[in-house]
Amino acid sequence: MLRKNLASSTSSSDGLAALLTRAGAGDRDAFERLYARTSAKLFGVICRICPNRELAKEGLQESYVIIWQKADTYDPALGSPIAWMARIARNRAIDLRRLRTERISDLSDPIDDYDEASPADPASDAEQNEELRRLERCLDGLPTDRKDMILLAYYSGWSREELAEKFSRPVNTVKTVLRRSLALLRECLDGGD
Repeated sequence: MLRKNLASSTSSSDGLAALLTRAGAGDRDAFERLYARTSAKLFGVICRICPNRELAKEGLQESYVIIWQKADTYDPALGSPIAWMARIARNRAIDLRRLRTERISDLSDPIDDYDEASPADPASDAEQNEELRRLERCLDGLPTDRKDMILLAYYSGWSREELAEKFSRPVNTVKTVLRRSLALLRECLDGGD
């Protein structure tokens, strides 16, 4: 499942960036093509946080409304198009869950589920697999509790409060641990192993 959330290959990202740019200029055809190429991946992101199918469908629709409205604000220098869209979908899914007052941490513990899936786009398997291996190496370099905290927060959408409860730490400590862990991951992914 983690692999489904990773960005597609560079050439695929370039095509998505062009579609996103055109959608930002109001091109409905480009937006339809963008939806066709990315909706399955974004639906997967949302389903991890909102296992209720109807709620997930609502989250997907609302995510694409936001993507349509904000497509002109996408900045390729800040990340890949799919990562930008996945962040919107993830945030919308978290908002929907919180509106429904369901606790994300009440779901089964997802930490063991991260290695099960394969990349969604067969054309980019090799590059996605390499990106995944790099990410997994960097994650494995973190202490287990930090790795688990990162995965629960950014993959499964747990709130800081839920993490604080699970790991028996104050919320501010959880925020600090997440910030420092992300900095270590970023450094590792940038080649500073």
